Amino acid sequence: MKNKLLAAVLILSSVGAYAQVTVAAKAHALFPAGKPTWESVKAGAIEAYEAEGKNNVGFNAGVSVKVNLVGGLFVMPELYYTTFTNEITEPVTNTTIEAKTNRADLPVLLGYNVLGESVGIFAGPVASYYLSKDNQYEDFRENAESNFTVGFQLGAQVKIKSFIISGRYEGSFTEDQRDFINSNTNTVIRYDNRPSMLMAGLGYQF
Repeated sequence: MKNKLLAAVLILSSVGAYAQVTVAAKAHALFPAGKPTWESVKAGAIEAYEAEGKNNVGFNAGVSVKVNLVGGLFVMPELYYTTFTNEITEPVTNTTIEAKTNRADLPVLLGYNVLGESVGIFAGPVASYYLSKDNQYEDFRENAESNFTVGFQLGAQVKIKSFIISGRYEGSFTEDQRDFINSNTNTVIRYDNRPSMLMAGLGYQF
């Protein structure tokens, strides 16, 4: 038992000795995306480029901590404030509403340094806590049942000196279907409060 404990301590000490920790501030523009397929991601990226960023639905900003491990691996926990707007149209009455979402996002990403510190790829889960619910838009009031959902992110980043350029795709593990109900007519508009998104970002490593 003592030998196993000693071996575990030596392994952890070895990992800690080689681990390098860096901190960066990051921000992303958010764009609508479809399914997690290469064709969908490519189409969304082309649409965002051709629209010169005018089709973005929101942004996020926060802090990222990158811990380099052995063998080119790294773990990257992050914390973001995220805000975006869903625009939904009810086809029968042709009523359009804007549902604004504010949330705190906590991605925990596992990655690999492809070209040292210059290029890295990563993927992992992201937990989201909604900072507001039961929103109202004109005569419509939102009916929200949960303020916590889980999604996933995958992407890559390029580091040039202290600057970081990144691209990500975010999808959902859990659904967050919500209803806006008109208090006068009882008209219901249902929408997905956890849409798939592309993220294009910039960061600065301290």
